[in-house]
Amino acid sequence: QVQLVESGGGLVQPGESLRLSCAASRNIRTFDTMAWFRQAPGKEREFVAGIIWIGGTTSYADSVKGRFTISRDYAEDTVYLQMNSLKPEDTAVYYCAARKFKTTTIVGDYPSWGQGTQVTVSS
Repeated sequence: QVQLVESGGGLVQPGESLRLSCAASRNIRTFDTMAWFRQAPGKEREFVAGIIWIGGTTSYADSVKGRFTISRDYAEDTVYLQMNSLKPEDTAVYYCAARKFKTTTIVGDYPSWGQGTQVTVSS
């Protein structure tokens, strides 16, 4: 089973940026879609962004459009989430997830998950 490992979380002030990375223990291209989800305290896990390996088609939650960018490094089997203009409401544990077939926003559609990385936005 492929293991996903996130990194890059931390504590930043509002308006600052962070870049999250997601690496796989082996060939990540067995999956068609990679995605980022997040879960804030007391809330359900929610879709943030997704990317399809072949072609690079992306999709975003409305709350992050224009601020976050998902990308993939095909050679390094790594997916990134560039987060700009961060807001306190972006504070959450961010998870990398993978699935075959097209991107969906449904948590249950993704069989593979990382352990999560904490992002805290606070002044």
